[in-house]
Amino acid sequence: MRLLVTGGAGFIGSNFVHATARDRPGVRVTVLDALTYAGSRFSLSAVENSIEFVKGDITDAGLVNRLVAESDVVVHFAAESHNDNSLTDPWPFLHTNIIGTYTLLQAVRKHCVRYHHVSTDEVYGDLALDDPGKFTEDTPYNPSSPYSSTKGASDMLVRAWVRSFGVQATLSNCSNNYGPYQHVEKFIPRQITNILSGARPKLYGTGKNVRDWIHVEDHNAAVWRILESGEIGRTYLIGADGELDNASVVGMILELMAKDPDDFEHVTDRAGHDLRYAIDSSTLRDELDWQPRYTDFREGLLATIDWYRENRAWWESNKDAVEARYQAQGA
Repeated sequence: MRLLVTGGAGFIGSNFVHATARDRPGVRVTVLDALTYAGSRFSLSAVENSIEFVKGDITDAGLVNRLVAESDVVVHFAAESHNDNSLTDPWPFLHTNIIGTYTLLQAVRKHCVRYHHVSTDEVYGDLALDDPGKFTEDTPYNPSSPYSSTKGASDMLVRAWVRSFGVQATLSNCSNNYGPYQHVEKFIPRQITNILSGARPKLYGTGKNVRDWIHVEDHNAAVWRILESGEIGRTYLIGADGELDNASVVGMILELMAKDPDDFEHVTDRAGHDLRYAIDSSTLRDELDWQPRYTDFREGLLATIDWYRENRAWWESNKDAVEARYQAQGA
């Protein structure tokens, strides 16, 4: 198999490349990544001799067309993904998430290449904190930020290209990922690296907002299961029943890093901050026989803390700039 991975130097994409190189040595992997601030060649250093890396933009139609023509399968991770940044400057999110997806769809359509589209549960909006329900494949889209709206638009493009042009595509919408190689701007690595840097963790608002956490390894195992057994045109929701409010996550990080439970700061809440996400992944589990491996969030979080502690060289050079941006936003 010749596999093209877009965004393969980013958080989820680099973990997918590592897992593929480790578990599927017969797969020839090409990574296409623009190496924006959120992507790093350093994240691929352990597998650089077993993959091909191409620096480039997914909106570059000529480059994308050439790479897709040389591939059997495309897995599309590349995205602008940080909500706070989308509130400050939405344009990069439209450029990458919508135009980039269109460019890829035109290429896979032309060359009849299998395509998998990686998306987010944030396209569904949010649920009330006291709502017992979860997102399903039939939940109407109700995005609340420039980020989630552009991801929702890209999902719709994929469905349209499947129906209108017969593109061989599947989609997945996943809950919040955590694990190695996640940029320090994101919630969990920001708190961990704050403590490692001698600063206090930061908690938006009251901290009651709930996220449904899944280890990145489980997400990527699900993507492979969909590639191998998923039905063309279907959307699969990926989640690991990991609902926790943000205050509990910060409290667990403080405990696991031997800090006092009140050793954190409240900061101004994010505009339009979604209340709760929750994924019903029963279709994926029942039809494709997928199960998450990391069912104990505490265990996965401890392993993640250890990774950031042992890989300071990977994140330290970005830390000051990230915190400066947050401070400018009052966060």
